[in-house]
Amino acid sequence: MHLSKFTDYALRVCLYLGAHQDRVVPISEITRAHGLSQSNLMKVVQQLVEGGFLKSTRGRSGGVTLARPAAEIRVGEVARFMEGDSGLVDCSTCILIGTCGLVRGLNEAKNAFYQSLDRSSLADAVLAHPRTLSVLQGSAKADADVAPVK
Repeated sequence: MHLSKFTDYALRVCLYLGAHQDRVVPISEITRAHGLSQSNLMKVVQQLVEGGFLKSTRGRSGGVTLARPAAEIRVGEVARFMEGDSGLVDCSTCILIGTCGLVRGLNEAKNAFYQSLDRSSLADAVLAHPRTLSVLQGSAKADADVAPVK
């Protein structure tokens, strides 16, 4: 199974916010922490807000937060939402459309993949490796150290 870059970015955003649940995080901070394009990340964040995974705050001290605690958001839920309901393969131009014996197996495989991801919450993912939390929180500290003083 392959996840799109859009889903990859969504999971990165969610993990980052899972490590910073105590505050509103500017999108520019997440962009710098992961070295991603801000315009791409804005699109990802917008979709996550529309999906109810994030809350967005506008204005000078604006940014994003998780809409629910990280322990309540399943990794599979985010991936499934971002990937949409498309199949693993495009059957639209295949001569076997409607008669293929692979469709059922591919759908079962996709469902098993998401069920596996559903076993982990964002909090589980942030805490799964001993350094993940410190890396995510450390990137914010490093960001604050180089941020201009206002």
